[in-house]
Amino acid sequence: MSIVSLFCEIHDFFIMYETHLATHCLPRKAPSERRGRRRSLHASEVMTLLVAFHQSNYRTLKHFYEKHVCVYWCSEFPNLVSYTRFVQLQQEVLTLLTLYLYTRLGTCSGISFVDSTLLRACDNRRISKHRVFMANAGRGKNSMGWFYGFKLHILINDAGALLSFVFTPANTDDRQPLPKLLSAGVSGNLYADRGYISKDLRQILSKRDVNLIYKVRKNMKPLQLSVADEVLLKKRVLIESVIKELKTQTQLEHTRHRSLRNFQVNAIAALIAYTYLLKKPTLKLRELQEIKDLPMPFDF
Repeated sequence: MSIVSLFCEIHDFFIMYETHLATHCLPRKAPSERRGRRRSLHASEVMTLLVAFHQSNYRTLKHFYEKHVCVYWCSEFPNLVSYTRFVQLQQEVLTLLTLYLYTRLGTCSGISFVDSTLLRACDNRRISKHRVFMANAGRGKNSMGWFYGFKLHILINDAGALLSFVFTPANTDDRQPLPKLLSAGVSGNLYADRGYISKDLRQILSKRDVNLIYKVRKNMKPLQLSVADEVLLKKRVLIESVIKELKTQTQLEHTRHRSLRNFQVNAIAALIAYTYLLKKPTLKLRELQEIKDLPMPFDF
């Protein structure tokens, strides 16, 4: 996607946002009455550069801004500021980025997958000295061992589109943010791993028209599943592929953050960049359609 097309889409959203504020909020002060200098770099330009960074192959935002933006995109962004000033400006667009991400979310098709992934805040050897996220991060454990940082919980549909997301400390149980993930009108079958095993949670979600399906442990009574559910449960690897795309195609996870707000901006921009991927991991529905008792979303 070209930088011009990306800017046009983001700027169109910004215009809609400003129009909504003008009709629902008190009138702002005139530009002549506002204190301080006027921003030379527009908010939509800052948002565009943040998303474009995750679409590039650069590992750090500083190198992307100084070696690419300031060299090759001077004509597209004639009012560029210093990198230090850009870092300050990016913190001001967190709300706009979050709202824009919600406009990029997909729609539920009746088949959803949920999982979480770790976001390390620092190396394990530096946990005792880490101070940036001391009041927000936590220690967690996965199949690879202990880590310190956060968890990203995501919900996707069968086409690999992002439906919902939640950030939590690393020591949060995967089942705890699940009701919040499903607050976006999600219904139908929800496939998860053994980390979401809970009889009470299944009963709660069933009242919201959500059928939670997961693999049980060997010492547990198996769930009564249809052939379609058994097939789709094996297709849960789809969300693992989505997480892999997030961590390889974007700079979602790194340990160079110096504030919580910078971490939030970077993570939201990475999720936005994922929504622009041309080829997302998806299920081959036409092959699964051969199964007789597939649910309604497979009927073309």
